[in-house]
Amino acid sequence: MVYLTMRLILSAVVILLLPWSFAEADIYKYVGDDGVALYTDAPAGKKNERILKEKNSSKSVVYAKADPLTYPKKKKDCYNPIINKKAKEHDVDPSLVTAVIRAESNGNPYAVSKKGAMGLMQLMPATANDLQVKNPYDPEENIDGGTRYLRYLIERFDGNLTLALAAYNAGPKTVEKYGCVPPISETKQYVKKVLALYNGKTDYYSSGSGKVKKPEPIYRILMEDGTILFTNFPLPKTNTLRF
Repeated sequence: MVYLTMRLILSAVVILLLPWSFAEADIYKYVGDDGVALYTDAPAGKKNERILKEKNSSKSVVYAKADPLTYPKKKKDCYNPIINKKAKEHDVDPSLVTAVIRAESNGNPYAVSKKGAMGLMQLMPATANDLQVKNPYDPEENIDGGTRYLRYLIERFDGNLTLALAAYNAGPKTVEKYGCVPPISETKQYVKKVLALYNGKTDYYSSGSGKVKKPEPIYRILMEDGTILFTNFPLPKTNTLRF
């Protein structure tokens, strides 16, 4: 019996020392009436104790997420300090960020859409990853990432807020494909809702002109004496290269 007991103990030690990758099932420890410890992948009655959990072969990105039942109800303006801070950092109107948050999640930092968009500004996993947002359910991280993305879209569509918002909802490539707000009911309603919350402004420039001020062209001119001149006005009969 002593030999058998020692053999079982040694076998158990071998099992526990096996590489994690070889564990294909839960491992349970069972102590019999004679004090002998048995290790098995099949639980034996109520005296078993699971000591090793089966490794899940399918890995997926895991984000910190709170239980919706414990979601604390907060006032809609509680995120204003963060919104103002991030809007200033990324040169976006804070009221626009607020409008997007209200349209996207109605102020719920743990909101998750059917498509997997997360948090206050409903960042898709791929977008959150590109923006290096580690925890999309953290209000500050989410607002920072969403505001940066919003600023990027505004610049990408030359200040046309309508197209930028359509791209926020449907993706920039979809908007570029159609050259206008895509004929998608959800996107049309989304743009209309945000603009209504944002007082209906369609051009994201304080001048109100609705036109994007493009930088003037710069010319590189090689003079006859070898001097290089940079100017915004091309000179005739010279070796001129436009930037």
